[in-house]
Amino acid sequence: MTFALCFGNRGFMPGELILGARKDMVKAVTDAGYDYLIMEEDATRYGAVETRDEGRLYAKWLKSHEGEYDGVIFCMPIFVDENGAIQALENAGVPILMQAYPDEIGKMDFQHRRDAFCGKFSVTDVFSQYKVPFTVLKPHVVHPLSPAFAQNLRDFAAICRVVNGMKHFNVGCIGARTTAFKTVRFDEITLQKYGINVESFDLSELIYKVQNMDDADQNVIDKKERLEKYTDFSMVPEKNKTTLAKISVVLDQYIETYHLDALALRCWNEMETILRVCPCVLLSELNDRGIVASCEIDLCSAITMRAMNLASEEPTAVLDWNNNYGDQENKVILFHCGPVAQSLMTGKGTVTEHKMFAKDDPGSGWGANEGRIRAFPMTFSNCKTEDGKLTVYVSEGTFTGEPIEETYFGCAGVAEIPDLENKLIRLARGGFKHHTSVGVGHMKDVLTEAFETYLHYDVVSIES
Repeated sequence: MTFALCFGNRGFMPGELILGARKDMVKAVTDAGYDYLIMEEDATRYGAVETRDEGRLYAKWLKSHEGEYDGVIFCMPIFVDENGAIQALENAGVPILMQAYPDEIGKMDFQHRRDAFCGKFSVTDVFSQYKVPFTVLKPHVVHPLSPAFAQNLRDFAAICRVVNGMKHFNVGCIGARTTAFKTVRFDEITLQKYGINVESFDLSELIYKVQNMDDADQNVIDKKERLEKYTDFSMVPEKNKTTLAKISVVLDQYIETYHLDALALRCWNEMETILRVCPCVLLSELNDRGIVASCEIDLCSAITMRAMNLASEEPTAVLDWNNNYGDQENKVILFHCGPVAQSLMTGKGTVTEHKMFAKDDPGSGWGANEGRIRAFPMTFSNCKTEDGKLTVYVSEGTFTGEPIEETYFGCAGVAEIPDLENKLIRLARGGFKHHTSVGVGHMKDVLTEAFETYLHYDVVSIES
């Protein structure tokens, strides 16, 4: 990631402190593993912005680097002038982090006192008046070389990844909604308003492509080898394994041709009755490749999966709110048949015949990747489209790694979620679906900031 650095100034304050701030900020950003852009020191007094003309000069410089930076860090070494700041960043077009220096006890004389604690409010007030979104994090004032600011940088980088990755992206909808699941309905026009472009494909086209693909096609051979290395295919008949490889090749073609960043797939029951496979393991493999893939044509889950994938830079999953865990009120078994990325599991999965399909039609459901979800701190989220709005919830919990009996079908994990019963009531009252999407790590604050401040989703709280 690359951050554009911007520094503020005000004439009667000790501007010499800005030179030290330029060095501090460059060190902070590079030490965190990020890159930076910085306007030349001699372009303005101390290489900072104070006047409107200096602000315009910085804005012109920033425009000349458009597309080269993911966010802007506005550094306030002192009580800075808000006029230069807003002129500089009014059209930045990316997230802006407001950072203000702390004062030090023993350095409160006129030559060293910064007053940035107060000045930060004058800048944020004016940015609010101009309707320019910005990010403020705790603590209110923070030194760039402190551990607290290092965490601020990690959080801001995640915010930038979510915002820039969600503003405009393509999601593939492969197949129509399964008739039995009105719960996964969505509004394409609403999503387009938020920059989410849906590309829709008829499942019959995928089936036609698969049925007319040669077993000896090199892409099929290569894909079969990849899948066999990915997980345990030892139980799968060769014919079904070849069919799964063909489906994977077709999905890759859709992804490449239409530049898909995510997809939702109609996974039953035509694939089972016609192709004699269940595509769970293919979605698992896509998610491990960093291509968000949701089952049951749940496109809304794919949206929040992508957001968490961008924030955490790790795979995500869509799961059913499936079972209570004994009488423990704050624990739940989250489950799906097998589309969970293997990296989120305790080990390699085993590809089996989907037990629900095998019950009435033996041999029709090869492709469920069974296993257990490993222990990790997690965030869960989902969204809905209603009345032209994209509404989302975000909360946090933990996968505990506690045992689930061996005869339990599919891929599942025990999640512990504080105040779970009340959250479930709010989800039910809010009209949210029987799925939730999960990601690795606690990122509720990062996602809320990205969703509310920059993407303008309606975020509803399910917390007490």
